Amino acid sequence: MRRQIILTQDGSHTIAIPELQVTYHSTFGAVQESKHVFIEGGLIPLLQLHNRIHILEVGFGTGLNALLSLGETEKTGSEIMYTAIEPFPLAKEEIQALNYCDQLLQPGWKTYFRQMHACRWEKEELITPRFSLYKTMSILREYNLKHKQQLIFFDAFAPAAQPELWDRTVFDQLYQLLEPGGILVTYCSKGSVRRTMQGSGFIIEKLPGPPGKREMIRAVKGSEMYR
Repeated sequence: MRRQIILTQDGSHTIAIPELQVTYHSTFGAVQESKHVFIEGGLIPLLQLHNRIHILEVGFGTGLNALLSLGETEKTGSEIMYTAIEPFPLAKEEIQALNYCDQLLQPGWKTYFRQMHACRWEKEELITPRFSLYKTMSILREYNLKHKQQLIFFDAFAPAAQPELWDRTVFDQLYQLLEPGGILVTYCSKGSVRRTMQGSGFIIEKLPGPPGKREMIRAVKGSEMYR
């Protein structure tokens, strides 16, 4: 399927797939969305409790969420072991065209960003002394993690485009992959998605969404909410 790089309203890039009518990030602002949903909604609350965190991302895509997570290790001195599932990686030309480091005013991160995309698949790689990355082209249903996760970034395409990734079987699997007290964050807040997650055992918290979305979801394995 054809992909094209487009500008979003905050000046950062996303990738569109016209055939599926989907984009990798919000057209209202790619960087804004990733910071709001995944970093502020998921990672920062956990960094208040843990200095070493295992993160699983479902949908590595452009690598923006991983780059922002690496940035948090630079700010806080924390350590992140990042696992990313992505069966359809971007082409080298697409990666080189993305403007995230410039938009974040972090030109020094360009080396990290290139390394994230260039590093070998199916092998853990140290991007910085505090950030390791393991990328796999497996599909989620077929992948078994070695470690329980404290945090899951669920960044699959919307349910209308990829309904198979939003069903009860998937959320049962993700629930089992989390440590007690671990959290899953996603941009999607559809009622059917919330009910499916609850059926898997998650406790759901609706949070204000990023620009263009009224709400997002933070799902917790256990009874404690992170505020």
